Amino acid sequence: MSKQRRRFSPEFKFRVALEAAKGQRTLSELSSEYSVHPNQVSQWKRQLLESGPSVLSQNGAKEQQDQQAVQTELYEQIGRLKMELEWVKKKSAQFA
Repeated sequence: MSKQRRRFSPEFKFRVALEAAKGQRTLSELSSEYSVHPNQVSQWKRQLLESGPSVLSQNGAKEQQDQQAVQTELYEQIGRLKMELEWVKKKSAQFA
């Protein structure tokens, strides 16, 4: 039988990564306390430190939504232009 993979909540990951980032205890101590592999603790710490500025900025999610809205609008415009081009080609073929 295979062992089922454990899943950790984002809050748990954040708490462990924050303690690792503080540096008050070693990775081995943290990993034994929380029953997590030391490599996993370092990976969560690295993710926290890399995404720190975007986590604290309130505009991060809004900027992403704005970018998604612009992208959707551009795809719609491309679709309309393709349809117009096909219509013009069809109409111009009648006069040729």
